[in-house]
Amino acid sequence: MSRICDITGKKPIVGNNVSHANNKTKRWFYPNLQRKNFYIPEEDIWVPLKVCTSVIRTINKKGISAVLKEAKQKGTLSKQYHWLV
Repeated sequence: MSRICDITGKKPIVGNNVSHANNKTKRWFYPNLQRKNFYIPEEDIWVPLKVCTSVIRTINKKGISAVLKEAKQKGTLSKQYHWLV
């Protein structure tokens, strides 16, 4: 199971742990992904999506249909959900 947001395409990035002595070791920064079911009234279905918390806030503000439409236009919508919009 990959750690990629289905809507925005956010994925882990690499950074460094930096100690007080300025020693650097590699580490990963992961997006805050949540598995959530969303109801799409136009299709009359529930769709399980793995989305980051910032997208959940955006969906609460704009609605799932508007967010899916924007993501498809930007090209960030996951391939398995292109049939939704």
